[in-house]
Amino acid sequence: MTGEHDPITVLSEDESWELLKSVALGRLVTNVGGELEIFPVNFVTQGHTVLFRTAEGTKLFGTVMNDKVLFEVDDHNVVEGWSVVIRGTAQVLTAADEIHEADRAQLLPWIATEKLRFVRITPNDMSGRRFVFGPEPEHGAYPS
Repeated sequence: MTGEHDPITVLSEDESWELLKSVALGRLVTNVGGELEIFPVNFVTQGHTVLFRTAEGTKLFGTVMNDKVLFEVDDHNVVEGWSVVIRGTAQVLTAADEIHEADRAQLLPWIATEKLRFVRITPNDMSGRRFVFGPEPEHGAYPS
């Protein structure tokens, strides 16, 4: 349980989804050839899932080969910051009805490349934290 003046607050799932909706850039973490890889992706939320587009290549290969992924989003200003981490299952959409639903999200590539594949991340677990910035407390002021 966090107190009123704690510098770190655990966010509810609803708060975490609201924060996810407020930004458009996240990081996908997957395993490619036994090595962890991280990719910046623009995304949208659709229902309680994360949707992004990708082209053929390492990101798509990593998603197809490892359906378990991490997805992290954060933001900050001069006073506070936050981070939301999703541990979930990634699925490349192939069925016509899934692609039609994804198209309705109006997710456009940020750069001039063809990104024909939609990937949907369905969370298995989600954690969110808010951080209030400030000076380091005196030694022993906060329990470890």
